[in-house]
Amino acid sequence: MAEGRPAFGIVDAHHHFWDLERNYLPWLKDEPPIPFRYGDYRPLRRNYLPADYARDTAGFAIAGSVFVETEWDRRDPVGETRWIHEIAATSGLPSAVVAHAALDQAEVAEVLGAHAGFPLVRGIRHKPAAAAEPGAVERGAPGSMGDPAWRRGYALLERHGLSFDLQTPWWHLAEAAELAADFPGTQIILNHTGLPADRSPAGLDGWRAAMRRLAEAPNVAVKISGIGVPGRPWTVADNGPIVRDTIATFGVDRAMFASNFPVDGLVASFATIFDGFLEITADLASADREKLFAQNARRIYRMGD
Repeated sequence: MAEGRPAFGIVDAHHHFWDLERNYLPWLKDEPPIPFRYGDYRPLRRNYLPADYARDTAGFAIAGSVFVETEWDRRDPVGETRWIHEIAATSGLPSAVVAHAALDQAEVAEVLGAHAGFPLVRGIRHKPAAAAEPGAVERGAPGSMGDPAWRRGYALLERHGLSFDLQTPWWHLAEAAELAADFPGTQIILNHTGLPADRSPAGLDGWRAAMRRLAEAPNVAVKISGIGVPGRPWTVADNGPIVRDTIATFGVDRAMFASNFPVDGLVASFATIFDGFLEITADLASADREKLFAQNARRIYRMGD
């Protein structure tokens, strides 16, 4: 273990695996590439499997992980869940699975029931429709968190004991707060720190206000990940304020660190990111750091001991 790294095992709260020789992921297979917040993502168009993850995480004690759906072929969402259980059976990771179900589609009840039958499935991710900028938000737009059809699907999560991983820009977090209030029995886990891509003073002010509004809901937690800035190295100077503000807003019991690998490998190595998290939290009590690096993910995703 490298100097300064924790003795306890890390639970990586968000990562992906894919096998492009075996499975169809349109965004990684089709041309042309889609717009992406990190820019050119063609380096991701390669298999990423447990051996690759083990190489990237060398030097860290990985005690568990959460696999999150990968925009797999939308015609067969349960196929990804079946495949990742095969991977877990042979490699020991992941420890929990966030699957995909299109909440606004007619067959959502059947898809959720199928996912719930797999032992590692803990939650669902379906990225709601989002506006490109804060001034373009249209409340109740088709496919959004305010869409009645989308909400009907969302309402089914609780009966299966499933949480919801939410990936949306910060300017939709007021809608997320309403969703959390309307469905208090469903745990929401905000992905990628609310996507604070705009680092201008005005952009950060908007992000902070939106995060404070969402954090008022007791059934919301946050994953600190996805905070790289295209064209710039991942540094503590750039990202320390984002991490510290997020922890201060949600508290040490509702935040968790995640790699988002291999996607965040476009902006930094795993070691750069996690050593950065360790440096940023060096002044916290050991018990609080263990919550952020392991215990919260284990509890929220119901991994057991």
